[in-house]
Amino acid sequence: MTLPIVHHVDYDAKTVADDHRFPMRKYALVAEFLRAAGHSFIEPQAASEDWLHLAHDEAYVTAILTQTLDAKAARKVGFEITPAIARRSAASVGGTCLAARLALEQGAAVNLAGGSHHAGPDGGAGFCVFNDVGVAGKLLLETKEVRRVAVIDCDVHHGDGTALIFRYDPRVFTASLHCEQNWPREKPPSDLDIGLPKGTGDAAYLSALEDLVDAALGTAPDIVFYNAGVDPHAEDRLGLLSLSDEGLRARDAYVARACRSAGIPLCGVLGGGYARDAHAVARRHTFLVEALGAAA
Repeated sequence: MTLPIVHHVDYDAKTVADDHRFPMRKYALVAEFLRAAGHSFIEPQAASEDWLHLAHDEAYVTAILTQTLDAKAARKVGFEITPAIARRSAASVGGTCLAARLALEQGAAVNLAGGSHHAGPDGGAGFCVFNDVGVAGKLLLETKEVRRVAVIDCDVHHGDGTALIFRYDPRVFTASLHCEQNWPREKPPSDLDIGLPKGTGDAAYLSALEDLVDAALGTAPDIVFYNAGVDPHAEDRLGLLSLSDEGLRARDAYVARACRSAGIPLCGVLGGGYARDAHAVARRHTFLVEALGAAA
C-alpha cells in the first residue's frame, strides 16, 4: 500500500518571517524533501465553518476567518491573524480530517501539518489557531464513522487544548507524553498524562512511550491520532528534552508498528519543532512518513 500523504500549499503562510520562533517554512521544506524522494500528495479542502464549530466557539472561529481577532487574543496565539494565517489554519484542519478518513480506508495516512494541540474550545494559543485533531475527532464521531478515538500526543508540550476539547467525551481517550517543566504552566488533565523531567533522553523516553501507547490502544479505539512533534529533540529551542534523531525515529516506528499490529488505523500529524535549523526540523518530520510507510 502507498501511504496517503496530505499536503496543501497554504500550509506555508509566507507572511510569517523566517526569524519567527515558529519556523513556518518547515512545511514547504518537508514537502520538498518528500517530493525529492518520489512521494506525491493529496490536496485537502479547507475545513468548513461548521466543522470548526465542532471544537471551537463560534465567535472565535468567525474572528479568525474574518481577521477581526482582538490584539490580546492574537498575542496568545502568537501570530498576527492575516488572511494567509486564516487560510493556512482552515487548510490544516481540512488536511487532518482528510488524512483521518484516508487512514480509516487504508490503515494509515499523514497530514503534513496539524498537531495544533494548544487551541482549545475558547481560542488559540502557542502558535495553534484551530485544533485539527479536535475537529477531526469530533467530526468522525458526529458522522458515526467511528465510535471510539484515541489521541497519542508526543509533542514535547502538554496537549492542553485537546484535553479541554474532549474532557467530557467518554468516547475519546487522550494521552500526552511531554516535558513536565515545560509550557503550558496549567495542564488540564488528559485521560493519561506522562510528564518527563528536563533532559530525558532516548532510553527513558521510549520506555515511557510504551506505557502510553499500551494504555491508548487498550481502549480499543477505531482510530488513533498521533501527534509526532519533533520538539523533544535535544537541539530544539523550546523542548527541554534530549532525544536524538535515532530516538525520534524509534518513537515514530514504535507507534506505527503498535497500531499496525493492533489493526487500528493511524492518522499522523506533524506537531511542533523549533530548532534554529529549519532544514533539520523538516528532515525530522519526515521520520513520521518513513515510519508509517514502513509499517504499511
